[in-house]
Amino acid sequence: MTGQAEIRLTLPHHLRNLAGVDKEIRLTVERTERGDVTLAGVLSALEARFPMLRGTLRDPVNGKRRDFVRFFACQTDLSHALMPAPLPVAVAVGRVLLIVLGAMAGG
Repeated sequence: MTGQAEIRLTLPHHLRNLAGVDKEIRLTVERTERGDVTLAGVLSALEARFPMLRGTLRDPVNGKRRDFVRFFACQTDLSHALMPAPLPVAVAVGRVLLIVLGAMAGG
């Protein structure tokens, strides 16, 4: 079950400004051979559509999430899930928004 899915996501304010987009983005994402939508697929589609975002959410060399970037959906922190892990079905069908946040640190 390959093909495409349309998902919805939102970016932190500074990345929305960089990409020149509104709060919510609708994005067409390639499904895996198993029919899943993955975070890696979402980020690839996002970077293809908005090349200025390359390297802002994940390291371009190893593909890992940047330290101060977090992913949330379905009241779950998806930040530590593996990039090829399937996203929740509600995200994959566009019913639930994938939220990308910039984490803060300091003391």
